[in-house]
Amino acid sequence: MKGRKPGTITAGADALQRVPSPPSSLTGTARKEWKLAARILVARRHLTTADLGALESYCVAIGMRDDARQTLKAFGGMTYTAGALIKQHPAVGILKSALDACARFGAELGLSPVSRSRVTTLESDADDLSHLD
Repeated sequence: MKGRKPGTITAGADALQRVPSPPSSLTGTARKEWKLAARILVARRHLTTADLGALESYCVAIGMRDDARQTLKAFGGMTYTAGALIKQHPAVGILKSALDACARFGAELGLSPVSRSRVTTLESDADDLSHLD
């Protein structure tokens, strides 16, 4: 990932306590991924209402990834144009975009190994300001 890396991801009091229902727009693999990822994030106390859009985007990307893989398995990675030229199947580009989105949203949500290493948990609601004295 290029650019500035985020600081620590902090679990806090505004974390959701229950796994939210998946949006009705999610189907198949994306719906299954919602249930899995949301369960993991709720257990870690990292999922807030503000994160639901990113989680949905992550799940959509997972669904697109699997759809592209199935298409490539059925038709292969190359196709022929009307002029009998060989070119890359459009599903290859879709797969690449979906994988990039999975990595990006997964990192934002704390689902990758590197992003998990940045996660901290608040032990209490009270701030310890003694280091400012």
